[in-house]
Amino acid sequence: MNFQQGQAYYQSSKMQVLQDRFVHPPVDYEQELLEAIRMGDEATALQVMRKINELEAAVLATYPLRSKKNALIASCTLFTRAIIQGGVDPEIAFHLSDTLILEIEKLNDLEALAQFEYEMLVQFVMTIQREREELPYSHLVKLAIHYIRQHIFDDLTLPHIANHLGVHPSYLSDRFRRETGVPLMKYINSRKIEESKYMLIYTNRSISEVAFHFKFCNQSYYTRLFKEFVGMTPKQFRTSGAGGSILERSLSGQRST
Repeated sequence: MNFQQGQAYYQSSKMQVLQDRFVHPPVDYEQELLEAIRMGDEATALQVMRKINELEAAVLATYPLRSKKNALIASCTLFTRAIIQGGVDPEIAFHLSDTLILEIEKLNDLEALAQFEYEMLVQFVMTIQREREELPYSHLVKLAIHYIRQHIFDDLTLPHIANHLGVHPSYLSDRFRRETGVPLMKYINSRKIEESKYMLIYTNRSISEVAFHFKFCNQSYYTRLFKEFVGMTPKQFRTSGAGGSILERSLSGQRST
C-alpha cells in the first residue's frame, strides 16, 4: 500500500467511524487511568476502567475476538509504561507485559478476555505497590532488597549481592538476618515463591517451566520450597483456587456494578 492508498483508506475508515457515530473514550479517562496505575491507586484504576468499558469499544480488527485482544495488548503496553514511570524496574515491567500478552493470545472467549482485562490491571497495580512498599531497615539492607526485587528472575547468591553492594558477604548476611529476622537466602527464596504464585495463577506454564524461570535447580526443589512457604504444593495451589482470593477484593467492585 503506497502513501496515496494509505491516505484513501484512512479517510474511508474515518468516514465510516463518523457514520457509525463512534467516539473514542475521552483522553482524560486514559490519563486518569494511567496516573492511578502509576500511583498504585487500585480503587481509582478499577473505577476508571469500568467507566471506560461502559463506552462503546473501538473496532481494531475484522473479528471481535481479535479486536478485543488487540485492545488488551495496547492497554498492556500503556500500563507497562505507567509502572516504569512509577519506579518499577523496566526489566520487571517488560517481563510482566510479555507474560500477560502471551496469556491474552491464549484466550479464545470474549467474556474471558473481558475478565482478564481487570485481572491484568490489578497485576500492574500490585507490582507497583510492591515496589513502593516502605521498608523499616538500614540503607544497606534496603539496597539488598531492592536488588533482589530487580533481579528476582536471576540466580541470586549471597556473594553476588554482597559484591554488587561493595561489602563482605558475612557482613551483609549478619546485617540482613539481624534486621529482617530471616537469613538472606531464605528471604530470596520466599520472594521467588511469592512471585511464582502469579505465574501459576495467570499463565498455563508447566510447574517445571515456572521452576526453571525462577532459577530453581529443579522442580522437586521448587515444590519443596513452595510447600514450606505456602503450605501446599504448586499444583495444589493452582488447582484449589487459592490464587483466586488474591483478586477477590479487587474485582468485587467490578462484579457489583
